[in-house]
Amino acid sequence: MKEMAIFMLKSLTLGKEINMTERIEGESIYLSTKVAPEDKGKVIGKDGCIIRAMRTVLSAAGSKQNKKVFLKIED
Repeated sequence: MKEMAIFMLKSLTLGKEINMTERIEGESIYLSTKVAPEDKGKVIGKDGCIIRAMRTVLSAAGSKQNKKVFLKIED
């Protein structure tokens, strides 16, 4: 899941380095990352549509493994 999230974020941030932490607790995977302030708008999108779509894709991929995936963009 982490690799998929990094791939999507890199495409939005024009290939900049992405640092992401992954924490697995039972059936849940928690992904947390920071993006540059100038890229935050691109990642979130208008009304949050881009980040919502990323979370949907990650949730669909996680359901194949019976996992719940949560993605958080840190300030």
